[in-house]
Order: sequence, then structure tokens, then C-alpha cells
Amino acid sequence: MTNPAAPNRLAGRREWIAFTVLVLPLLLVSMDVSVLYFAIPAITRQLDPSATQQLWIFDSYAFALSGLLITMGSLGDRIGRRKLLLMGATAFGLASVGAAYATSPEMLIAARVLLGIGGATLMPSTLALVRNLFRDARQRGQAIAIWSGAMTGGIALGSVMSGLLLDHFWWGSVFLVNVPAMLLLLLLVPLLVPEFKDPAPGRFDLSSVPLSMAAVLPLVYGLKEIAAEGVEPLHLVSVAVGLAFGYVFLRRQRTRTDAMISRDLFRGRGFGAGIGLNTVAAFAMMGSAYFTTQYLQSVLGMGTLEAALWSLAPSLAIGAAAPVGAAIAQKTDRAYVIAGGFALAAVGFALMGLVDTDSLWLLLVAAGVLASGIVTVMSLVSDMALGSAPAEKAGSAASLLETGQEFGGALGMALLGSLGTAVYRGDLADADPAVRETLGGAVAVAQRLGGETGGQVLTLAREAFVHGMRYAAWGGTALLLAAAVAAVVSMRGIGAPAPVAAEPAEAPEALLNLAS
Repeated sequence: MTNPAAPNRLAGRREWIAFTVLVLPLLLVSMDVSVLYFAIPAITRQLDPSATQQLWIFDSYAFALSGLLITMGSLGDRIGRRKLLLMGATAFGLASVGAAYATSPEMLIAARVLLGIGGATLMPSTLALVRNLFRDARQRGQAIAIWSGAMTGGIALGSVMSGLLLDHFWWGSVFLVNVPAMLLLLLLVPLLVPEFKDPAPGRFDLSSVPLSMAAVLPLVYGLKEIAAEGVEPLHLVSVAVGLAFGYVFLRRQRTRTDAMISRDLFRGRGFGAGIGLNTVAAFAMMGSAYFTTQYLQSVLGMGTLEAALWSLAPSLAIGAAAPVGAAIAQKTDRAYVIAGGFALAAVGFALMGLVDTDSLWLLLVAAGVLASGIVTVMSLVSDMALGSAPAEKAGSAASLLETGQEFGGALGMALLGSLGTAVYRGDLADADPAVRETLGGAVAVAQRLGGETGGQVLTLAREAFVHGMRYAAWGGTALLLAAAVAAVVSMRGIGAPAPVAAEPAEAPEALLNLAS
């Protein structure tokens, strides 16, 4: 079944059950971003990786994922999104087994790369299939709202599940948990999800594959390293190399009839603006997470599992925010709802700017308000961008949205993190170099010194970190208020309220009826 007719037909129970199945790989892919937070000490004891190998165990997954999103989105449009999803699920399951039973750091890194490749097939395929399953704009908005909440919540859930599994099993269990889910996916997707692909895709441009990777990987790597280590010449060179290859890649896409990124995608007014606003939303989400995780662990002194559990609290608000935003968008111009989401997130950043060194509840409220606004924005702009793109190019459209999120997240950590770090180091200009470098280094020095001296060092470092976090939060507030204005200017009139359909297959009812 490929490209069914009736573009505005309403989805019934079968489509909603199929959608529930599609959320499963999305949840697992997003969980794998954070699943190693607790496992790395046990992995270090057993496999004894070097410092460089340990970094690649963490980062190889994200790099492979971000580098191949554009390629896999285009490939799915050509060979079929369901087929690519099944191939990705197979690769993801096999790579999970390989990671769980890795006997060397090199083997684990290779397995993590394969997991990233599998994830790069799963993410655009699931979102593109959602676009194809739900032809009615109102139902599609509901589905993408749930999809966005699952993606955001999966990252927080990954670290918690990792900690709980490691309390009872060995470190490989954090990977094996993927296998039953992928087997279920391989069983149910052929039964429930129809195939969709571009009926006239043209030749696949193989030369654009290395060009796209050469653009994405150095840029993401450079931004991540700036966030982690600060601005260094090598990191700036990496960013410059990525931008240079990106220019070459885009020039190629503009001049070829078989381009990997079709020019037809940008003929819809909402597509380009949607990608830009989605990137800003990811900037704010990951930029704020950079500070909240450090605050919980290094300022409040929580253990990793305790911090992960507290970080789940904002997810309660996230679960309701996107569906509520989608419902409001059915009654008014979506541009104003998107602007309202940005404004709400700006309030969250402003509240974060009031946090002191002992403000757990204020931080959690700020994070919840910020995340609620951002998830609302991401679900609505994703829906508008996908809705404005041709259905046969949904895979490419989804991959561009998700690549924009990768860029935005890396840029948010780099820029806001650098701003906070500059303030932190300015406040500790006369301190020991190890203390001045990072808050983590200051904690280590304070523990080594002990006593009153160690306590004073830790107090000063924590105050400096919170001071830097405030500046970053105020910068984020200004950016999001500007994004709210940009949303109204660029998208007003695009998101007119969708007509209310006289069909009983609503999302909540259909999902509640799954058991029957």
C-alpha cells in the first residue's frame, strides 16, 4: 500500500495503533542518547578504555546519528519508509546485542556507531510515516504533539532506566533492553504500517552523502567541544570546515535535478521558517539542560541517580503541554500559539535567572515551564513544516527538521555554555587554575582540600557557576522573546485552524481503546 488517495481522509483505530508502534523506536533512540550516564564506571572497570576511547564511547552514537539523518531521510523517500524503518530496527537490535557483549573499547565504539546508523534510519522514518498516516491536519497535529513529547521525555528517561537496570544487572543490560522492543517492532510494523515512498524519486545522489556528512560532523563536533572544553583554535577550525562543506553541499543541491534535498520542500511557506524556529527551540532546550544537570549534581551535590530522578519532574508538565498546544492551535492561528510557546519558555529562562545556590524547586519549576513552551513550539512547527512539504518528500523533510535540532542543541550548549563559563572564570580570576577551569574541577579540588578551606572553595565555585547560569538564562530569555516575534512575522496566516472533522477516531479515545 503506497501513497493512498484521499489526502484529507481521517485516521481510525488502525492508524492510531500503528502510531503507537512507531513511538516505540523513537523512545528508544532518544533514550540511547543518555543511557550511558550510569554505565560508564562499570564499563571502565571491565574494558579499561583510555580517556579518548571513553569520549568516543559517549559521542560516536550522536555523531553517526546526526551525520546520516539527511542521507537516511532521502533514502527512505526512495526505497520506502517502512522498509527503511525495518532495516534500521534490525541494525539497531543487532548493534544493541553487540554493545551489550562488547569485549573491548573498540568493539563497543563500533557497536555505538552502528546504533547511531540504525537511529538515523529510525528517526526520520517514524516522523515521515506519521505524516503519511495522518492526512487530516487536526489529527496529524495531535500525533506530532505526542511524538514530540515522547522524544523529549525519552532523553530524561534513558538515564533513569540506566541507573535502575545497573542496580540489578551488569552494564550490558542498558543495551539489551532495546532488543525485545525491536523484535516487537519487526513483528508489528509489517502488519499495521503501510508502505509509503516517492513514486518518482529520481536517481540517488551518492556524491552528496559524503558531502552532507563532511558538513554535519565537523560542525557538530566543533560545537560540542566548544561547550565541553571552551573556545580553542582546533574547535573553531572544525566549525569552519563544516560550514565550508555545508556551502558546497547546498550549492550542489541547488544545481541538481536529483538533489538529496529537493527544492520542492521549500516552496511551502512554512517549511524553511519551521526548520529555523525548530532549531532555536532545540538551542534553548539543550542550552538549559547544560546548566540544570550540572546544578543538580555539582551545586546541590546530588548523586547521578538522584539527579536523574529529579530531572524527570519537569517531564510531567511536558506530557500535557504539546497536546494542549495542539488543541489551542485548532482554534486560532498557529503562529500565535508558537509565539506563546516561545514566550512561555522565555518565562522559564527568566525564572532560571533567579535561581540561587539552594533553589531546587525554583529550578524544577523553571525547567518545567521552559520545557513545556519548547515542546509546544517543536510539535507545532514540526507539524506545520511537514504539512507544507509534499507528502512524497516527507522523509527528507523529517530529516532536515531533526538535523536542525542536532545543530540547535549543539549550538545551545556551545554558546550558552561559553557565556556561563566566561562569567564563572571571571568571578574566579584569582583562584587555582583547576578551580577556575570548571565547576567539576572545583568540586574535585574542594574534596581534596577538605575542611573549612575546601568548603570555602566549593562555596565560591558554586556561586560563580550560578552567576554564570543567570547570565546564560537572561541571554536565552532575550533570544526566545525575539523568536516569538519572528514566529508571528514569518508564520502568521500559515496555520489557520483546521476544520473539525465529524469522525470518532480521536487520539485519546483510540489510544485508550488499544487494550480492547
